[in-house]
Amino acid sequence: MARNVFFSFHFNNDAWRASQVRNMGVIEGNRPVSDNDWEAVKKGGDPAIEKWIDDQMSGKSCAVVLVGSQTAQRKWVLREIVKAWDKGKGVVGIRIHNLKDELKNTSVAGENPFFSVGHGNTGKKLASIVNLYNPSGSDSSAVYATIQTNIDGWVEEAIKIRANN
Repeated sequence: MARNVFFSFHFNNDAWRASQVRNMGVIEGNRPVSDNDWEAVKKGGDPAIEKWIDDQMSGKSCAVVLVGSQTAQRKWVLREIVKAWDKGKGVVGIRIHNLKDELKNTSVAGENPFFSVGHGNTGKKLASIVNLYNPSGSDSSAVYATIQTNIDGWVEEAIKIRANN
């Protein structure tokens, strides 16, 4: 049975790459938001965005953070990581910078966003608990195949990790 997950990513930079992962059909994800829908949500300010995140995350067992070149600096991605962890959901990161975008370009690896999120009062960062995978492959197609083959296992592992922390 495919898990139902929440996908978190930097929309402006990585929507095309993220859509490749979302469309693999290996796991079920939140409904993609269109540019127009996202603009309408943003017009409602932070409370509307928070509500949208909560609504999208409801019923999901894991947050899959698709990490591109600037993901770690995105306010809402970091919020989504915190919300998922605090709600007891699995959290896992997958680097997507080596997938081609709509212009057939790859990108550079960004910082690990889990270094920006603390874990309770322990002084530890989520990076010491949450896995960030860098899919192997010599080109975009090979990276895609690595993600497609492994994403369901990575999600299951994230759920187990969260259950034990």
